[in-house]
Amino acid sequence: MNTLALGPQWLDPDFLIGTFGLIGVLVIVFAESGLLIGFFLPGDSLLFTTGLLVTTHKMDKPLWLVCVLVALAAVLGDQAGYLFGRKVGPSLFTRPDSKLFKQENVEKAHEFFEKYGPKSLVLARFVPIVRTFTPIIAGVSRMNYRSFLTFNVIGGSLWGAGVTLIGAALGNIEFVHKNIEAILVLIVLISVVPIVVEYLRARGKAKKAEGAVPEQAVAEGAPGDDRRGRHAKR
Repeated sequence: MNTLALGPQWLDPDFLIGTFGLIGVLVIVFAESGLLIGFFLPGDSLLFTTGLLVTTHKMDKPLWLVCVLVALAAVLGDQAGYLFGRKVGPSLFTRPDSKLFKQENVEKAHEFFEKYGPKSLVLARFVPIVRTFTPIIAGVSRMNYRSFLTFNVIGGSLWGAGVTLIGAALGNIEFVHKNIEAILVLIVLISVVPIVVEYLRARGKAKKAEGAVPEQAVAEGAPGDDRRGRHAKR
């Protein structure tokens, strides 16, 4: 099966699975779930392709076993991220940018966590980049561990097993085989939609804030102008 490489060949799900097999899939899921260096990895399209390959017998592993292992890798990845966040603490917010680390990614994940609370651990699973940093932010915030573990297991299972099962369910449909490239592109686009929406919302808020500053300056300057006028009359 030839899939579309949405970037470098080494990020193409078909290439990754064909080269590293199920072990590679599990390592990537673990890294993307909670390691800082994993935010750019192709999680959604990788899991979808994995399910498709299992159901078409191009990956010689039982579907139930693949789903269990993928969900476990996702849960353990978030666990690693949480522990890292607890250890690093607030210093994460002052870490300088680098090629593999952008401060804005941490800030987005923090805003996401603040907005949705513990359930963000479930919702973030379906948002690229944010899913990598959210468990780290949970650790930084010292979220109650029992609560974290509960939502971590739920989110990891829904995302890890869920996306894999969707790929498996669609794998027997002839239309999917003929249009796999377009479907993978669609999956990536859908997964990026929340980021685009959040970016536009943040941009709109920034513009409103910029517009409010001049108005506030005028309002604060008005009394001063009156005083200057009174002094001039004297």
